[in-house]
Amino acid sequence: MSYVDDYLRDVKSITGLLDHAVIEKMLDVLIDIRKKKGRLFFLGVGGGAGNASHAVNDFRKIASIKSYSPTDNVSKLTARINDNGWESSFAELLIVSNLNSKDSIFVFSVGGGNTEKNVSVNLFNL
Repeated sequence: MSYVDDYLRDVKSITGLLDHAVIEKMLDVLIDIRKKKGRLFFLGVGGGAGNASHAVNDFRKIASIKSYSPTDNVSKLTARINDNGWESSFAELLIVSNLNSKDSIFVFSVGGGNTEKNVSVNLFNL
């Protein structure tokens, strides 16, 4: 088999393991956010920050949901980190954004973070 055949076989295998009910529930949540004119805040660090930035574009353009990512404004983010520390950087930005019950937070994280190892702690302090 070629690399492409192996890859597509793996994709098919993995997508077969996805829980369709969970995906449907996620769609229901997103539809509700749009109906209520809520906002979607995408959070991520490292590669997750890149995914968050890209997701903002897609959700604004394709789904018509107001979306934001704190990592898109480097000046604002680094000012918060400088003044208040990394651990509270996302939480402080969400407070200033007046996060409310119509809004949702979507987190991109490969490892899920770890407070003991000091990994992605700003994602825990929301």
